Amino acid sequence: MAFCLTQGNVDDRRPVLKLFIELTGLAAGDKGYISKKMVAKLAKAGVSFITKAKKNMKTVKRTAFEKFFLANRPVIEAVIGQFKEICRIEHSRHRNPDNFLINLLAALAAYTFNAKKPSIDLKAFNQSALIPN
Repeated sequence: MAFCLTQGNVDDRRPVLKLFIELTGLAAGDKGYISKKMVAKLAKAGVSFITKAKKNMKTVKRTAFEKFFLANRPVIEAVIGQFKEICRIEHSRHRNPDNFLINLLAALAAYTFNAKKPSIDLKAFNQSALIPN
């Protein structure tokens, strides 16, 4: 698990490279993360970063698994929702920056022990891969 705190006026793409330092494989992001330079740097590090294309972009050929993976991106939103609702990570009235950081770290730790984390069912991919498009 990795996280990065930035000010509200920082481009979300900035900390991505730091967050993926130890990772390899496939990663998905929303359209706001599209950057040729960032995708190239991540590819060099061993991460295949995919997003849905914007309306004004050429369509990119995707493997069946990449399409399945992108279709299941709402799982990420479910995780964020759990942080906000269950772990109470979205609390704006901290009187001390230390309290904010303690609340954040406690929420991240609590989430790791959560037995019912959102996940992607890869069995569904195996079944859908057998059905032609």
